[in-house]
Amino acid sequence: MIYTLTLNPSIDYVVHLDKFVSGITNRTNSEEYYIGGKGINVSCILAQLDIKSTALGFTAGFTGEAIERGLEEMGICSDFIRLREGISRINIKVKADRESEINCQGPHISDDEMDQLLSRIGQVQDGDTVVLAGSIPKTVADDTYERILRIISGRQVRIVVDATKKLLVNCLVHKPFLIKPNRQELSEIFGTSADSEEEIARCAEELMRQGARNVIVSLGGEGAVLFAEDGKAYHSGTVREKVLNTVGSGDSMVAGFIAGYEQTGDYGYALKLGAACGNATAFSPGLADRKKIYEVLEMLG
Repeated sequence: MIYTLTLNPSIDYVVHLDKFVSGITNRTNSEEYYIGGKGINVSCILAQLDIKSTALGFTAGFTGEAIERGLEEMGICSDFIRLREGISRINIKVKADRESEINCQGPHISDDEMDQLLSRIGQVQDGDTVVLAGSIPKTVADDTYERILRIISGRQVRIVVDATKKLLVNCLVHKPFLIKPNRQELSEIFGTSADSEEEIARCAEELMRQGARNVIVSLGGEGAVLFAEDGKAYHSGTVREKVLNTVGSGDSMVAGFIAGYEQTGDYGYALKLGAACGNATAFSPGLADRKKIYEVLEMLG
């Protein structure tokens, strides 16, 4: 089983207007909402690829009920801890002449509620995959990912970590199967400008030396490169099409890579499917659907 963890899921409320003007009442041209959270995004794309997963994390209040109901309607299994207080957050995405976002803090998570989640993590078995995605809410300890990984340490579990800075680096001792920093995140981790192919390779190899088994470095419009544990570097192609949305593209790439590797055990194909999923989401108003993913996969050749 693949488990995705989203500690602070959300409903992303997207509003479209020609121009946003501060200090007055602005009226939208249209709006829509999506169930949000990096781990949830991974589960959604896996579902489009006919790969089952279970979404873990926390939900609260009426928005939490909407998140769980929405996943159920998409055929995605979830096993969230229901918090006693607060509501799952609503994030506002303003798409106007300039794009802006308001990301909310989310509900309080108590120690005993965190213990419930850790207990569920303890049920992970050999052969499973665990995806830790996104930031840590302010109401839980900074070492939460490390605590989770200590629980499953020693088991034959594929660990995927999609996080930034110390949150990512501190997980490397647990030898994650996959991490996915982008060029900017490499620069932040190593305090260098990861502009050249040589510098990107040097940074990725250092992350592998510290424990990562496979490293995907996403390069935006230039595609992505996978530094794999077989000693090879794989490059993804690029597709030229109008970008409609960048939210969830990285999560989609992670999901595609996991699915591709599950299906074939081939790193090159896994990266190709990951790139197809990431691009397909970028070319869609929300997360990509199956049709768009395989359309882009064919374009990648």
